[in-house]
Amino acid sequence: MRKGQQTRLAIVDAAVEQAAMAGLESLTIGALADRMQMSKSGVFAHFGSREDLQLAVLQAYEARFIDDVLKSAIAVPRGLPRLAAILERWLARTVIEAAQGCIWISAASEYDDRPGPVRDELVRMIEGWRGELGRTIDQAVTAGHLVPDTDIDELLFAVNGVVLALHHDARLMRNPAALDRARRAIDRLIERLRTAQAPPIRLADSSPRSKIDQPPRSRLADATRPARGGHRSVSRQRQPTH
Repeated sequence: MRKGQQTRLAIVDAAVEQAAMAGLESLTIGALADRMQMSKSGVFAHFGSREDLQLAVLQAYEARFIDDVLKSAIAVPRGLPRLAAILERWLARTVIEAAQGCIWISAASEYDDRPGPVRDELVRMIEGWRGELGRTIDQAVTAGHLVPDTDIDELLFAVNGVVLALHHDARLMRNPAALDRARRAIDRLIERLRTAQAPPIRLADSSPRSKIDQPPRSRLADATRPARGGHRSVSRQRQPTH
C-alpha cells in the first residue's frame, strides 16, 4: 500500500472514531488535522471537502458492519441457521456500539430531515443492508424453515425495532440484561413463523463467548460519552436466492 493510501486510511480511522463518539456533524478538516498532527492542506489533499470526509466515514463503517455481521455468517448453512447467525451478530454488535457509539443510528437522527449526498448515502446503505437481510429471510422460507407466507417486510420492521430498543436500553438505560431480552424478542418473532422441519435454533441459546458479545456490566455503566450513532424496502414477495 502506498504511503498516501496509508495516510488516508489513518485519517478515516480517526474520523470514524470521532463520528462514533460525537456524530458526523462533529467532523471537520481542521479538527482531524489537529488530531492527526497534520496540516489542514494535508488532510484536504485526501478529502476535497467535509462532505467527502463524511461520506468516506459512512463507507468505512458500512464495510466494517458487513464484515462483522454478514460475511462472518456466510459459512453457516442457508436457512434459519444463517439467519440466526446474522441476527446474533447484529444484536451483539449493537451492544458494543451502545458503549462506543453507532454511526448509523446517530446519523439517522442528524440527517433524517436534511436532504443531500450524506443522507442519500446513508439511506442507500440501510436499504442495502435490509435487502441482504431480506434475502436471507427468503432463503429460510425456501429451505422450508419459515412458513411460505412469511411477510419479509413485516419481519424486517419488527427486527429493526428490537435492535433500536436494544441500543436504547443498553446505552441510555445502562441495562445489562438488554441483550438477553433482545435475543428472546427475536426468538418470539421467529417462533411464530417457524415450520415443523426447522432446526431448533434460538438466539437465547447463543454462547456468551462469541467474538462480539455483551460487554460486562461495568463497561455499560462506564459508557458516558454522548450518544451518536440499521435498509432498501424489501417487497413482500420473496426475493431471488443467492
